[in-house]
Amino acid sequence: MKRTVVAVALMSIGLSAAQAQEVVVKLGGAAPLTGNQSHLGKDLENGTRLAIEEANAKGVTIGGKKVKFELVGEDDQADPRTGTTVAQRLVDAGVKGVIGHLNSGTSIPASRIYDQAGIPQVSPASTNPKLTLQNFSGVFRTIANDVQQGTGLGKYATGALGAKRVAIIDDRTAYGQGLADETAKAVKETGGEVVAREFTTDKATDFNAILTKIRATNPEVVFYGGMDAQAGPMVRQMKQLGITAKFLTGDGGCSPEMIKLAGDGMSSSAYCSMPGLPLEKMPGGADFRERYKKRFNADVQVYAPYAYDAAMAIITAMQKADSVEPSKYLPELKKSNFPGVIGNVSFDANGDIKEGAVTIYNFKDGAWVPL
Repeated sequence: MKRTVVAVALMSIGLSAAQAQEVVVKLGGAAPLTGNQSHLGKDLENGTRLAIEEANAKGVTIGGKKVKFELVGEDDQADPRTGTTVAQRLVDAGVKGVIGHLNSGTSIPASRIYDQAGIPQVSPASTNPKLTLQNFSGVFRTIANDVQQGTGLGKYATGALGAKRVAIIDDRTAYGQGLADETAKAVKETGGEVVAREFTTDKATDFNAILTKIRATNPEVVFYGGMDAQAGPMVRQMKQLGITAKFLTGDGGCSPEMIKLAGDGMSSSAYCSMPGLPLEKMPGGADFRERYKKRFNADVQVYAPYAYDAAMAIITAMQKADSVEPSKYLPELKKSNFPGVIGNVSFDANGDIKEGAVTIYNFKDGAWVPL
């Protein structure tokens, strides 16, 4: 009996020692988890969560101790003011890195708070060029920026679509306006004319007034800079008003949700763009799709693979630095060079993903099909 008690006691001591050696490392996640962009925000968070869970399952040792990563997820509601509140909450929670935000309008003001706290931020979705041009040493993104995407969109409108007259609408957010500005610039540089420039908001659902004004300019292409919650109803209302121009939008509208919201307004005249390769053409895309579906019982929306690689960039940098402290692993994060889901993950001097590709999609047979 005594031997049994001693053995149990020794086992308990051993277990306690093992537990003491395990260190919990918090990683922050920020995206809109409520409201009309919640489907995109949840997709982003799921990508982050999958990376963390898979890293924990494999087992990560840093500084001689087993590390357990923990996701601290926050809802920024796609609102700049809420975004800064969320950023401060994550800093106060002691996170060692942040994956987020989704919207450029929340990422840009939040990035200042992370920078002041010395915490690296890797965005999987914020494309406004300003994000990585603030001289902050710890801001990165795994997705192509709006200069790359807008240039591709503008050239596609005047090139492949043969448009000479282009109408442009944006939602006045940092993302929507930034992408629209770059698209307009590319249209003009490639011989096209911007015949109308109209504005809405990221909360609007009725676009009849601005579309009626645009109809009078007889555009061949209508471009919208904004999210799918507005792009879908806009396409539906274009059809109702008899506007036959082709519709073109960026990654914010390049989702299954946009197709659902557009209803019978969708046709083969609708196009969108996505930074990066189509999921099925990403080096790790097919396998990622299966793992994501198995874990969340849902299909990838848009940003999950970029979020997965953003989280892995931070985790990999920590492993290489043999430290979870931001000041220690940041130099390794800057030197990132590893095969991710989206392709090779490495950053330029500003923190932008290198060789950011842009893919154009066309609506066909009920889905977005890469061209």
